[in-house]
Amino acid sequence: MQEMHEKIGYARHVARVLQAAKNCQNKNKSVIRAKIKIKQFNLFGDQHMNVKHKIGAGLVGMLTAQSAFAETMMLESGDFVGYSFWLISMALAAATIFFLMEALKIGGKWATSLTVSALVTFIAAFHYMYMREVWVATGDTPTDFRYIDWLLTVPLLMIEFYLILAAITKVSGGIFWRLLIGTLVMLVPGYMGEAGYMPVMWGFIIGMIGWIYILYEIFAGEASKVAAAQASGAVKKAYGLMKWTVTLGWAIYPIGYYLGYLAGGTDVGTLNIIYNLADVLNKIAFGLFIWWAANEEHSARN
Repeated sequence: MQEMHEKIGYARHVARVLQAAKNCQNKNKSVIRAKIKIKQFNLFGDQHMNVKHKIGAGLVGMLTAQSAFAETMMLESGDFVGYSFWLISMALAAATIFFLMEALKIGGKWATSLTVSALVTFIAAFHYMYMREVWVATGDTPTDFRYIDWLLTVPLLMIEFYLILAAITKVSGGIFWRLLIGTLVMLVPGYMGEAGYMPVMWGFIIGMIGWIYILYEIFAGEASKVAAAQASGAVKKAYGLMKWTVTLGWAIYPIGYYLGYLAGGTDVGTLNIIYNLADVLNKIAFGLFIWWAANEEHSARN
């Protein structure tokens, strides 16, 4: 009789767990809600179940929650924002492999620059996977993940100006440090403004100062003078394309910041699609400009 009661109790708890997972999928497919439901049923604390039954029910709970999570992460048909996250993440992953292979082939002083390009696209591809999940699960812009990505990749992109010049001539370390500091001045206040750690307007203004400082350095500062005086034709062309990418391609980000936080808001989906497509130019094409210069220099030497 006691064993019969234990089996009935076990069956009831399994049914409740399955219902919790079903409710989770029906209500925005939220895994967090499923976990709350399972906890409310006190699955592991029921005195009518022996250890074996508790473990069995626990496994059922984990498997059903995992199933709900997997379904949650699937893109819905017609979710073009989600499509853009997925498309860009695959493009970035492919670019990473390409840059690494070319770094091995070309080698020499250009290997470092091409490897940094691969790091940029690898870091971005990894973050785009998470940003896609945030979008699919919440329908909101993944601000934190986007800024983590930028805090890692944007300084690396700026360092590329130093690296392509260092591949052809001796340059001062001051170029490296000025560009690095400029990117931090641009990014950190921007994040603090969006995240609510400082007034939005101040975050925008300080970030713009950092961007303008970067533009000065690459258009009229020491980096620009070195490129004009000592770079080959291929490096000059790549340098020019890179600096205009920083000017025109990066302009999308302060415009999005202004529209989203200072001009009364804008459509979150449209803004994310624009940001995602901008990364094709600002990360992948940026790296391709460097690869083209490296390949031209390599071919000229051989």
